[in-house]
Amino acid sequence: MKQYTMQELRIKNNLTQEQIAQKVGISKDYVSLIERGKRSPSDKIKNKFAKIYNVPVVQIFLAIQRTNSTIKEVE
Repeated sequence: MKQYTMQELRIKNNLTQEQIAQKVGISKDYVSLIERGKRSPSDKIKNKFAKIYNVPVVQIFLAIQRTNSTIKEVE
């Protein structure tokens, strides 16, 4: 299974931050914070992402982990 970052998952599904925010029920700013590794969403929100992206919830956990590690490599 290819590992994606949260941003890659969103782009792969042809969604904007605003669209995913509306579907999940969070703000666009919160989506941005998640994608930049500044916030970790609750399990409830992770489940919503998984359903929208049609992936197992474990892939969302891995995407968040990959997002955070990619950011640390850049810093």
